[in-house]
Amino acid sequence: MAKKNVTVVGSGNWGMAIATIIAGNTARHPEFTDDLTVWMFDEEVQHKGVKRKLSEVFNETKENVKYLPGITLPPHVKAEPDIKKAVANADILIWVLPHQFVARTVQNMGPVKQGAVSVSLIKGGLELEGGKLGLCSDLLRKLLGHEVAVLMGANVANEVAAGEFCEATLGIQSEDHKDMLVKLFDCQTFRVNAVSDIPGVELCGALKNVVALGAGFCDGLDYGGNTKAALIRIGLQEMKTFIRYFYPNVKDATFLESCGVADLITTCFGGRNRKCAEAFIRGKGAKGWDTIEKELLGGQKLQGTLTAQEIWPVMQKHNLIDKLPLFSTIYGIAFEDKAPWTIVKLPQGMP
Repeated sequence: MAKKNVTVVGSGNWGMAIATIIAGNTARHPEFTDDLTVWMFDEEVQHKGVKRKLSEVFNETKENVKYLPGITLPPHVKAEPDIKKAVANADILIWVLPHQFVARTVQNMGPVKQGAVSVSLIKGGLELEGGKLGLCSDLLRKLLGHEVAVLMGANVANEVAAGEFCEATLGIQSEDHKDMLVKLFDCQTFRVNAVSDIPGVELCGALKNVVALGAGFCDGLDYGGNTKAALIRIGLQEMKTFIRYFYPNVKDATFLESCGVADLITTCFGGRNRKCAEAFIRGKGAKGWDTIEKELLGGQKLQGTLTAQEIWPVMQKHNLIDKLPLFSTIYGIAFEDKAPWTIVKLPQGMP
């Protein structure tokens, strides 16, 4: 059987971190060609006092000096700034870019190889279509016309890139590609478990970023570990309520996977959403989300606020506001000048 070519679509912090894992596996397993292509949006960076293209610097040094500084990737990883060239020969596409750029990127890249398969690591991109909650993987499936799996988990990018042990959950329905895709990601430091529950895996990955905003609000108010633990528990319950409303067949076991409770915990104690939410509270409204994102994330995108804005009209349309008081309060604090301390004034009798 012909060896599979792999392309990572996206070269931010998480895209480069997962590329370190994939590069190790493409070299280790005979199913894949060694070479790994990363589509790198061409932007200028200062490197040793000179303005240069990020992709050129990466191909010389194997370090993404802007989004993953200090980590050198293997020599068989190549950055390609031309999206059409990057995906032309790919049998497996790994999607790791902000969800708001998905449609435009697919439009720009042209046709993909016949028989290709994708894996989405994108958290967010929820849309209501005809009463049904559409997922980012649904959008990719529709645009690409091939199978799309999802990978989510308790994965802070810098820790993954540094080789610290963690786990992830692969959501995939087809048995045809399951073993191959597990091999592409699974290794001693990055353990992957495959489940068939794509909506559960993907929605956990998106909604935990909203709960992380609440955790950041707690930190900004200098509340302690007990309070944050309570909010994490309530947040997990509301994640289940929201997900089950639209996808009643989502499995209980999914919430105990890395994509569920583990990802929720790590995001509420680390990660960009918690960090920015804390800064929002400490700034007492002096700085908006765009300013905080620009100052703290170095070009990365804040996903929790976008997801909160995506699910709010969905909650209104389906009369879920009273059933999701934590999500509602987080939205109110983030966008409607609601007092931050109301994060701990949720209604009595909550599940």
